Formats: sequence, C-alpha cells, structure tokens
Amino acid sequence: MSTPPTTFRWRSVVVAAFLPTFLFSTAQGAMLPVIPTVADDLGASLALAGLIAATLLIGEVLGDIPSGLVVGRIGERWAMIGAAVIAIGGGVIALLARDPLTLGVAVFVIGVAASTFALARHAFLTSYVPLHQRARALSTLGGVHRLGLFVGPVVMSVVIQLTGAPVLGFAVLIGGAALAILALLVLRDPEATFGRPGSRAVAARTGEIEVRREAQGVFRTWRRHARVLASVGLGAALFSALRASRQVILPLWALSIGLPDSLAALVIGLGGLVDFTLFYTGGWIMDRFGRLWVAVPALAGLGLWHIVLGLTHDLPGAAGWFVAITGLLALTNGISSGILMTLGADLADRRDPAPFLGAWRFTADVGSAAIPLVIAAITALASLPAAAVVVGVLGLAGSGILRLSLPRHVPATVLVRRGEPAPAAAAAEPGGGGPTP
Repeated sequence: MSTPPTTFRWRSVVVAAFLPTFLFSTAQGAMLPVIPTVADDLGASLALAGLIAATLLIGEVLGDIPSGLVVGRIGERWAMIGAAVIAIGGGVIALLARDPLTLGVAVFVIGVAASTFALARHAFLTSYVPLHQRARALSTLGGVHRLGLFVGPVVMSVVIQLTGAPVLGFAVLIGGAALAILALLVLRDPEATFGRPGSRAVAARTGEIEVRREAQGVFRTWRRHARVLASVGLGAALFSALRASRQVILPLWALSIGLPDSLAALVIGLGGLVDFTLFYTGGWIMDRFGRLWVAVPALAGLGLWHIVLGLTHDLPGAAGWFVAITGLLALTNGISSGILMTLGADLADRRDPAPFLGAWRFTADVGSAAIPLVIAAITALASLPAAAVVVGVLGLAGSGILRLSLPRHVPATVLVRRGEPAPAAAAAEPGGGGPTP
C-alpha cells in the first residue's frame, strides 16, 4: 500500500463536510428553547412540558445504535439526507400538533433524526481524516455543532420578537433541515473527492480508510465491544453526564440565588460563547500531546468546579461565584470539545466504524439522559448544593476510570505525547488492529 500523505486537504472538503452540520445544528438550536413553551400552550403541565422536552434526548439515545446500522448500510451522505427528511416530518407533526402527546411524539422523532445525522458525519470524518489530524477534525465538527446551537436560539429570538409565535421554532427547524438537504445534494460529496472506501487510491490519499459497508447487528456490536463499553464507555457516560449537568444546574442555581433572569441568561450565554471559541484548541492538544492530556484533566475539572459550586451557595457574593464558575465550566468543557467523538473514532473498527460508533454514542448519551433525574432526585431529597457536589464526585470518579482504562484500549500512539514511551498495555483496539504504527 502506498504511503499516505502527511496533510489532509482541508480546503477540498471543509464546506461540504461541515456546512450541512452547521445548518442542521442551527435548526436544532432554534427549536430547543421553544419546546416547553409550545407544550404549555397545548395544555401541558410544567412537569409534562419538561418530559416532552426530554423526549428529544430520549430519541437521540434510542436512535444511536439503529443509526449506526443505517449509516453502515447506505453510507454517510444518504443517511444524513434521510435523517433531515425525517426531521422535517417531525417538524410538520409538531406544527400541526393539537395536544401534548402528539408534540412529544414529534420531538422524539426529531431526536432520532438528529442522532442519525450526527453519527453519519462522525463516521465520515472517522473514515477519511488521517489519524494525526483526526482530533482536530472531530473537534472542529463539535465546534461547528456548538456554533449552530448558539446561532439557532438567536435566530429564534428574532422570530419570536417579530411574530410572537414560539411554535414557529419548528418552522425554522424545517427550513434548516431543508437547507441541509440542499447542501448535501448540491455540494460535492466529500467521499467522491477521495474515491470509494477500500480502494488503493483512497488509501494512498488519506492513509486511514475505515469504512466497510457491512453493518454488524446490534447485539453483535455490544457483545464484541462489551469490555470497552463497560470501561472506557463508563468514563464517557460520566463525561457526557457532567456536560449535560451544566445545562440543568446552572439555570436552577441562578434561580436559587435570586439572580435576575436576564443576567442569568447573559452569563450562561457568554459561557456558551467561551465554550465554542475553544473547540480547536482541544483538538490541537489531543493531536499534539495525546488524548489523555484532555480527557482526564477536563473531566476532573468539570467535577471539581461542580464541587466548588456546591460549596458557594450560601457564601457572600454568591452571584460572583456563579459567574466565575460558569466561566470555568465553559472553559473546561470547551477544551474538551470533540473528545468523546475522538475516542469513539480511535476505538472503532477501522473497516466499519458506524456500528461501534452507534453503540458508543448510546453509552455516552445514557449518561446525559440520566443526570437530570439524578439532580432532581438529590435536590428533592437533600438540596441543590448537595446535588452539585454529588455530580462533581461522579466527575472525579469518571476521570479516574478514563485514566485507568484508556491505556488498555486506545492505540498507544494517540494516548501519549509524541516521543515519550507509550504504555505497554495500549494494544487492544476494538478494530483488532492494535496500536497504529
């Protein structure tokens, strides 16, 4: 096989690879803040409105493994187009909904579509980007997704100001998904730029061809990778939980310390901006120094800041502590942008990554789906500060799990700083290839 080039040709695929993701993520971002309001307008109680909003994440979790099979069978491009079509269908159902149950079904369908769309783009970058640039590519993908989730609510706020109709968030979703389909159909398919997977020409150009169009069954995927998913996957689930926790705890914290709504929204929004601006930095660190230099410190940092937050509730200047810790959480999370996608790509079978990536995303998403229930239960039984401390301890435990489990499963050459001795145990890659030379 020919020696792959040292540089991935970013300019040849950057628009086609990332523009559809930005459009779809912007559509999602516009819809997210209006779900509870629309549910309330349809007569749902506050608790039911929260449950309906949660069906989006439930759809994403339940859609992860089937989406891996779909991507493996029909390919990334057509999987994204299909997912966008399904999202449009869900948006239409939501627009026509006359009761909370129908709205919940629509939001669930949109969650399944979002899972498939995200996995398809992840699988493409896993397949075509050279290993030494993979983390930067996946961190950029994560950054583009975050940018869309930042832009979407801004677009929606303008729409509401002009129309006073929150339900039009689903119309924006439909429009964004339609634009994503148009981009996928009009722009040159990145796969065509590099040739078909498995060809010698493709291997010569990229050096990392990892897609084989023979999808594994769901149970076979779990059986084959059970040891990895029970170790590294547990750490990933806790990482995902700590990230999702910020979205629950920070608004509740602002309310509990009496921070004005407008100021709380501004602080959390600025935190989101900090989060977005650091996405490439984390990818560079992972590619230059290794995955451990981001995975372990970032999860430990998220845990530590949750614990500090839990200890500041009744201190003088609680609002100042809230601002500072919101920024520190955003900084820590921003540095870790793309880490879960990168680890999933490192662990996936090189010949056919989609089934494992679906199982990996499912494992991680279980953490983000479970943490709001954990926070609610501890808050009800004890207090919100106690919930923050418990979540923080879970983050510290997760960082220890990753530190112990990553060297056993991730290729040695992506774990440690270049030039340093690699851990001897880092040989058991799920794809069966061992450490990448």
